[in-house]
Amino acid sequence: MRCGPLYRFLWLWPYLSYVEAVPIRKVQDDTKTLIKTIVTRINDISHTQSVSSKQRVTGLDFIPGLYPLLSLSKMDQTLAIYQQILASLPSRNVIQISNDLENLRDLLHLLAASKSCPLPQVRALESLESLGVVLEASLYSTEVVALSRLQGSLQDMLRQLDLSPGC
Repeated sequence: MRCGPLYRFLWLWPYLSYVEAVPIRKVQDDTKTLIKTIVTRINDISHTQSVSSKQRVTGLDFIPGLYPLLSLSKMDQTLAIYQQILASLPSRNVIQISNDLENLRDLLHLLAASKSCPLPQVRALESLESLGVVLEASLYSTEVVALSRLQGSLQDMLRQLDLSPGC
């Protein structure tokens, strides 16, 4: 009779019993704090103040705008789009913001898991395939519009987190 796996499990049991789950309130607070940090980083980039997040710019329609009601899956999808856009920008201003977006998406996944919401994997978007052409034509405008709209979206997400969004 093979009892090796059983003995290993029993040996690990005392260690596993001491592991505590992170309180969901702490995850939600960390999520809000990270959103505020990203908004502050965007504010620190001086040229992002020149465009309204509601302003339409020809050729940049693929950059998400504002949504009145956001679910956790819509938040994740929106952040994934911004992450793809920022990753394609050569500006050094957006590297930390892009990293913060990855961390924010991880926190959203934890919030979704706490509500038993499976978040679908976000695929590369077809509309971003033409991003290279847009960047060649208007790199500065793309960065300004993307950061401005990201800031507006993050502020919407912050408000939605207070309302405990659904899946």
